[in-house]
Amino acid sequence: MEGVVPPGTSTQSEVPKPTKEERVDYMNLPCPIPYEEIHRESFMSLKPELFEGMRFDFTKLLNPNFALSHSVYMGPTAIPSQSSETIKIPTAQYEFGANFIDPKLMLVGRVLTDGRLTTRVKCDLTDRLSIKVNAQLTNEPHMSHGIVNIDYKGKDYRTQFQLGNGALFGANYIQSVTPHLSLGGEVFWAGQHRKSGVGYAARYETDKMVAAGQVATTGMVALSYVQKVSEKVSLASDLIYNYMSRDVTASAGYDYILRQCRLRGKIDSNGCASAFLEERLNMGFKFILSAEIDHIRKDYKFGFGITVGE
Repeated sequence: MEGVVPPGTSTQSEVPKPTKEERVDYMNLPCPIPYEEIHRESFMSLKPELFEGMRFDFTKLLNPNFALSHSVYMGPTAIPSQSSETIKIPTAQYEFGANFIDPKLMLVGRVLTDGRLTTRVKCDLTDRLSIKVNAQLTNEPHMSHGIVNIDYKGKDYRTQFQLGNGALFGANYIQSVTPHLSLGGEVFWAGQHRKSGVGYAARYETDKMVAAGQVATTGMVALSYVQKVSEKVSLASDLIYNYMSRDVTASAGYDYILRQCRLRGKIDSNGCASAFLEERLNMGFKFILSAEIDHIRKDYKFGFGITVGE
């Protein structure tokens, strides 16, 4: 009877041990994402590249670093009008592109039949310092523009300096304050338009959700929230409010990733609903469907496309 424990008593092993709280190492916080990408998850889910008409994209890989691309688009283009109904004219254009991608250098160029030339350059000078250049040249006067970004990636922070035509100057900074929360701010000056502004941003991220908020003295307030239901399903919502013009738009949508397709859809407070489907039929062959319905403006858009190559 030595091993028998009397009723109402408990052994020492049954006494629950107090759990130790996880201590945060504030000297080893993760590096946050860039300031301009704090709404990245909601943007990917709620704002796919919708189009109307037919689109065909072909990419030919010449070697591991260099590729050529061809794009054909045929469909209507909306033009400004004073009436509530949307006026569209049929258009067609061809785009030729060249891409060079290296671990420390990326060169992307596009030229269209209407005379527009766009280019992107990204060069990693070191593991922490990089330079990005975006430019567009057009035949229309005063429509060409260019901007240079200098990015520095610290251990637990990021900072960026911007310089563009029209006397555009800007800078932003974002810092991780906890393993899940990052805070940042920005300043900019547009000398050509005599406008300046200051903005603040916050982002909270876990394995299951991402919440971000942004406010600026220009009147813009942007809030977004993404809930990761599973590895394949995400629900997203956002709110954009301009307290200068009193315009507000809210939207909610979903992002469903299957084995061979991705389906995204949303509906906003203006009554506009949209859906975007990408179906991978074979290796290097993708079929795309795009649809958008706006009953208030009586604007209905439908498009389909084919993408060949990666």
